[in-house]
Amino acid sequence: MNWLFYFLLSAVFVFLGLTVHVFKWYFLIAGYNMIPKEQKANVDVEGLGKLMGFWGYINGAALFLIGLITSFNVEKGVIPWLIFFTFTTIYLLVKAQRFNHNPKGVASSRRQKGTVLSTIIILVFVGGLMLYSAQPTTVTINQDGVKIHGLYGQVYPWESITEVELLQELPGIARRTSGSAVGPYLRGRFRTTDSESIKLFVNRNQPPFIRLESNDGVVIFNLKKSADTETALEIINSQI
Repeated sequence: MNWLFYFLLSAVFVFLGLTVHVFKWYFLIAGYNMIPKEQKANVDVEGLGKLMGFWGYINGAALFLIGLITSFNVEKGVIPWLIFFTFTTIYLLVKAQRFNHNPKGVASSRRQKGTVLSTIIILVFVGGLMLYSAQPTTVTINQDGVKIHGLYGQVYPWESITEVELLQELPGIARRTSGSAVGPYLRGRFRTTDSESIKLFVNRNQPPFIRLESNDGVVIFNLKKSADTETALEIINSQI
């Protein structure tokens, strides 16, 4: 039901755009409510509200398009939207300065630049983390055991592995307890509909999946290609 999430998020962005552009709820504009009344008179709040409104509209439209694509079981739109959102937000932050006609002292100018820079850094960091989370799982199989690389990954020694099998479908997932879920990529700790705690490193659109049970619990993973996943299973079976 990811498509429903995108549609709901789209509605939130559009609503936010309407509140400042059409309803003129300017008190929602970050920072505007905190400046003195005499300084508010020198802010083109109508132009600023229009800018923020269109920012909400275009991001809402992009999310609606992703939801539409996802409803056809194609889940590849979230990363392009994240990049789109980052650039539109940076543009908003930079463009918004033009609507403030108050005299800008050195301290004020530095503070504004610092705010823009810190926001850009946060957006780039979050975007980079999501891009990293959406990469295929990397697994190394050697004499020590099975090593899953990256966040939440670990080494599963051969002597700790008690069971391994190939799944054509994932078990029902009730919720994520920690980790990430970017499009079809699930990475981290999850709880199934049967209340089982498992770790996932999968692209759920690329079956099959290897279910590995060890002394450290259950982990399910797959590789970039189906053939690679099946080959990995053969190697693991030959070792245990």
